[in-house]
Amino acid sequence: MASFNSNDSNSVFDNETDSAPTSSIPSGVIPTTADSRAKRRITALEDELERMRQERGTKQRKTTYFVAQGRAIRRLVALYTSLDELIAENDRRYDELPEESTLTEDRLQRGYIELSRVLPWLHTNLGDFDHEDCVDMLKKLKKGADAARGDDTSCLKDLVAAWVNQDFRPSPLIRPDDKHSRGFASDICGKLLCPSEWDWTQDRVKAGIRDRTIKYIVSENSWPLFLYENYAVNCDNLEEGLLKSKLLVLAFKAIFTSPSSAKEAEGDGDGADIIENNRRARRRSDQPKVKTCVASIINMKKVTPRSITYVACQVRFALSSVSSWRTVDGDFDYESFWNNIVDFFEDVPGPITSRRVEKLLEWWTRKIFGTSHRDDLTPEVVSQMSVNALAEQRKALEDAAFDSD
Repeated sequence: MASFNSNDSNSVFDNETDSAPTSSIPSGVIPTTADSRAKRRITALEDELERMRQERGTKQRKTTYFVAQGRAIRRLVALYTSLDELIAENDRRYDELPEESTLTEDRLQRGYIELSRVLPWLHTNLGDFDHEDCVDMLKKLKKGADAARGDDTSCLKDLVAAWVNQDFRPSPLIRPDDKHSRGFASDICGKLLCPSEWDWTQDRVKAGIRDRTIKYIVSENSWPLFLYENYAVNCDNLEEGLLKSKLLVLAFKAIFTSPSSAKEAEGDGDGADIIENNRRARRRSDQPKVKTCVASIINMKKVTPRSITYVACQVRFALSSVSSWRTVDGDFDYESFWNNIVDFFEDVPGPITSRRVEKLLEWWTRKIFGTSHRDDLTPEVVSQMSVNALAEQRKALEDAAFDSD
């Protein structure tokens, strides 16, 4: 066997060795240059930096996604109830399999079911994510939910004032930038906020409400006049015209299809056209960027009970004199008001009432989205229409001419 000469070793690594004396190199270590070691460290650091950038990008995309998705929660699911409460009730029912439940528990469970419908991926994520990721996801969803509620409140503050001024011409006019002159201090806002069982035109009613006497307590247990069609109530049939007011329709359009669409409440709405035009504009690269409406973002094609309820709470707040969002305004509890309207739709006594609710929702969908039936244009239906019929006739004529030749 050939012997190994240390001189040969030194010649092999001449290009890699430092100027340090051989005696200072640890035993068994193959010498390298400072430059080559530095290059390898730099490469490793660059790889680590790129990995961190990718992780940060992924985290940022998740944050943006969850915050954006959360914007639907207050509008379509629950204005006041927390996500944790909805999730906890569903877990409780699965664990305990209760035979009976309270009204509050039923409300929570219906809320969780609606949450799963609006955000169909959430239930799976709650099962797949670890605790820390779940907490982070719910935090971001809440951030988006609260931001959307704040944006809508700010938007309607000005718009509701403009609509009231246009329709009622009060003197003085309602100032868009001033909430303190609204509420029961304003004659017209007071009329719209007045419980439907009282007549605001009577001086004793006005005085009683403004002085907050025990005989005239304004609470969530009364339906305010602004909820009614033409702002008039039939005390013998309190359901007649309820939740069909012009203010509600305009506010719904402003929130879900765009403020510019909220110019008219009569006739059928054009929300379906707005959504389709938004979709096509986004697909065209040569088109200026178009602000997408809320209904398009959340793929909303029909009006839902909770979306109407959300709008009713927002309009009530816009008419009030309270300057910052809160749950309780004097004797009026917004959370209970929200529950009362949701129960009107979802907790019905029987099939006859259920049918009236369905007709009301159909009325709302037509008001907002119009009568578009594009989704019903199946290939079978289209094949019976004149464009396809003409194509078939032309083809038949060509075939006949060919056969005759």
